Amino acid sequence: MAKYVYDFTEGNKNLKDLLGGKGANLAEMTNLGLPVPPGFTISAEACRHYLAEGSVPEGLDREVAGHLEALESQMGRKLGQADDPLLVSVRSGAKFSMPGMMETVLNIGLNDESVHGLAKQAGGNDRFAWDSYRRLIQMFGKTVLDIDGDLFEHALDGLKGRRQDTDLDAGELQQLVETYKAIVREQTGHDFPADPREQMRLAVMAVFGSWNAPRAILYRRQERIPADLGTAVNIMAMVFGNYGDDSGTGVAFTRDPGSGRQGIYGDYLQNAQGEDVVAGIRNTIPLEDLEHLDRRSYDELTGIMETLENHYRDLCDIEFTIERGKLWMLQTRVGKRTAAAAFRIATQLVDQGLITMDEAVTRITGDQLAQLMFPRFDGGAEKKKIAKGMNASPGAAVGKVVFSSERAVKLSEQGQDVILVRRETNPDDLAGMIAAKGILTSRGGKTSHAAVVARGMGKTCVCGAEELEVLTTEHRFIAPGDLVVSEGDVISIDGTTGEIFLGEVPVVDSAVVEYFEGVSEPSDDLVRAVDRIMRHADGARRLGVRANADTPEDAARARRFGAQGIGLCRTEHMFLGERRQLVEDLVLASTDEARQAALDALEPLQKADFLGIFQEMDGDPVTIRLIDPPLHEFLPDIIELSIKAAKDEATKKDRKLLTAVKRLHEQNPMLGLRGVRLGLVIPGLFAMQVRAIAQAAKEVPGARPEIMIPLVAAVQELESVREESLKILAEVGVEAMIGTMIEVPRAALTAAQIAEAAEFFSFGTNDLTQMAWGFSRDDVESAFFSRYLDLGIFGVSPFETLDREGVGRLMEIAVAEGRSARPDLHLGICGEHGGDPDSVHFCHEVGLDYVSCSPFRIPVARLEAGRAALAESDSDTR
Repeated sequence: MAKYVYDFTEGNKNLKDLLGGKGANLAEMTNLGLPVPPGFTISAEACRHYLAEGSVPEGLDREVAGHLEALESQMGRKLGQADDPLLVSVRSGAKFSMPGMMETVLNIGLNDESVHGLAKQAGGNDRFAWDSYRRLIQMFGKTVLDIDGDLFEHALDGLKGRRQDTDLDAGELQQLVETYKAIVREQTGHDFPADPREQMRLAVMAVFGSWNAPRAILYRRQERIPADLGTAVNIMAMVFGNYGDDSGTGVAFTRDPGSGRQGIYGDYLQNAQGEDVVAGIRNTIPLEDLEHLDRRSYDELTGIMETLENHYRDLCDIEFTIERGKLWMLQTRVGKRTAAAAFRIATQLVDQGLITMDEAVTRITGDQLAQLMFPRFDGGAEKKKIAKGMNASPGAAVGKVVFSSERAVKLSEQGQDVILVRRETNPDDLAGMIAAKGILTSRGGKTSHAAVVARGMGKTCVCGAEELEVLTTEHRFIAPGDLVVSEGDVISIDGTTGEIFLGEVPVVDSAVVEYFEGVSEPSDDLVRAVDRIMRHADGARRLGVRANADTPEDAARARRFGAQGIGLCRTEHMFLGERRQLVEDLVLASTDEARQAALDALEPLQKADFLGIFQEMDGDPVTIRLIDPPLHEFLPDIIELSIKAAKDEATKKDRKLLTAVKRLHEQNPMLGLRGVRLGLVIPGLFAMQVRAIAQAAKEVPGARPEIMIPLVAAVQELESVREESLKILAEVGVEAMIGTMIEVPRAALTAAQIAEAAEFFSFGTNDLTQMAWGFSRDDVESAFFSRYLDLGIFGVSPFETLDREGVGRLMEIAVAEGRSARPDLHLGICGEHGGDPDSVHFCHEVGLDYVSCSPFRIPVARLEAGRAALAESDSDTR
């Protein structure tokens, strides 16, 4: 029979698939001899069965009962025993960290009888016992019974008034317990369950069910965590940080997750349980202050932190509780960090000899590099500072103030930038946090929910701005000096300094962008870390990285960002602006002579375009796509012309244009007369472009043109254009590679034939995705993609990350068959997928020679190409 339950002594940190991250790391700490309360883990496999079948697997209840009996024997008391109760916590723990997204219930085992036994255990501390009991009902009610948590909060706030919750005495807390039980009875029609084992069973089911809670689904989608993993459940003997001032709870990081700098970092809260810290309900004290409150526990904790960082060879995130002077470790994991911290920590660990540079590069992601390229506030600009909080997650964010997650989402969908302002955030605010440009809270420390989630998402965040009085229901906050900031007012927040400014503060390029631009040398430690990582990634990667660039200016920037050529130069962009007139002349031409005159007028302009690009690229290859879109895109709108004609306001030329536009009008122009078809139907059009390319290349020593024929579906199309192009190249005396863009499924499926006439393939994955899926990007993204994401049909938009199973399969066929026909076939990708991290890895795996993307995504592609090569090398050595 399958095994579903594991004691902490049975696992290790490598069993995250089975035990989840929390369970695997609790097992690892137990095996290291660290002070971990005893307990056991119900595996994620049990959760997957529950989610699929609607019931727990056969035998699970017996296993849980057996492990609970062993725990009771070890602790010397039974769960919920009236005179001497064992209490347990029930906590989620998926393979990947999902802070605050799933459920936790503490103090399982308390009821009207055992609360007195707990008070006796605590030496007659009635206040502690009743505080623990009210916490159980509150957490259980919200988490397990699905009662609105505000009902409990309002009852608590009404009782304590302006006092802290720690100021409530035992009698008041006993009164609160009765109020809470009445809320449960009123909201559910049943009494709060008094049976400790029933409490535990229901809590486990709630944790399983929370895997598919809306906020968990949203978080997984944001972080691209697979939906089928499920969560493990950890059941652990309770230790109490709410005994009194000699007790407390905290969160620690082995180094600063915001900056990456070494030193003591974390938050501590006296006389509290663990959820109080991350919820930000009371403001914490810096972890360093623990040294003065409890030197022995502080020294033990810092020693454990060093042990864990050296053992995991990475930044560790730790949750701990001190129970009457005794330190207990409740959790550790490799900690989430900001992008800046990721680069600094990776290179620090190399310098400490804990990891290699290969490992350092694989620990950094392209998304983190992209975050470092976001703008920052202009230091020289005038600013009106109104308050300062904790610099929880760096960056510069400007937007309108909103006070609810719903409002943030609504305004963001309307294209407005917003700053979400709350007293503290909770997991239900996730949608608003994703929609907002930045997050500002008046409560909570650097390890609060807002800070941890914002850092994980790369969002700018300022926490614990105590100077602000946030009046959520009144849609305003009050800053020092009685300054009132209302919903809709614009503020700017600096997540690097914690400063809050009224109004819009100008932003400038980041230091990392300036480094890539060559404006500055790697002067500070962050830019030096980026420089080291990028140099190593460039040395490791096999994939070349090119740019999508249509102008000399774009080409120059691309080279500064590290491009090794241009993978896509779109010539249709050269027909816009004042040149539209020449295109109109071409369309309106009624004779061969008139058409040739229009082409002759365009040719020198095209030559000048290519000349500038070849000069900027200085001998690097330049792939030029011949005109691709349908001609009607360069002409006036058919509706505007028709209205003019109907009103008798059309000129003679307008009427000629209307006739031409009607002649060219198509029901679905992106599947009509465009690409290679346009070149074959309009004599001389492609010839003009090829001649302009050749003449420009001849004037630039070392120029390396590559001519790309778009939208080829049959080899005969390519052969016809190729034959004409080769004649022109020979006449001018220039050599150039001739290839095609693979963007039609038929081209991928007949790649062996097409490769006979093509020296290179460049995958146009934007169109290939549209045709493979059978939808138009412009029409469907806003129409139903959000619904498809909600339903799980898409994990991520196929226009953002390459669809490996469909479009990727077409690419694999084209690569294999193309190279079977022409072994030296050069292969690249020029859709914007070329700058997407996951897609870059796929391109490496299928054997492409290069990826091409917009200039600003080039550093990301370079890094991910290096990571792909190192990941392959690592797997080969295992």
